Amino acid sequence: MILSNSEGYKQQTTKMANHKSSLKRIRQTAARKAHNHYYAKTARNAVRDLRKTTDKAAAAAALPKVSSMLDKLAKRHIIHVNKAANLKSKLARFVNKLA
Repeated sequence: MILSNSEGYKQQTTKMANHKSSLKRIRQTAARKAHNHYYAKTARNAVRDLRKTTDKAAAAAALPKVSSMLDKLAKRHIIHVNKAANLKSKLARFVNKLA
């Protein structure tokens, strides 16, 4: 069975499904993985951009948006709740340290 991954490339699966429901489950899993990967990567980029910021006003304005994004990902089980909390805590400390 050939599926396309998140980058659009075709890839061969190694599992041979024996039932229609198994084939459907493979398709659903691949689609869900691509969807989750996109949003997790977007959040990582937002966190990285916030950490690069040296302006306190810009960082303070971006912090609520990034925190909200992390909360939504945790709510949808894309990232773990504790990971979201740890990232938010570290980002808040980073923004408060800026001069």
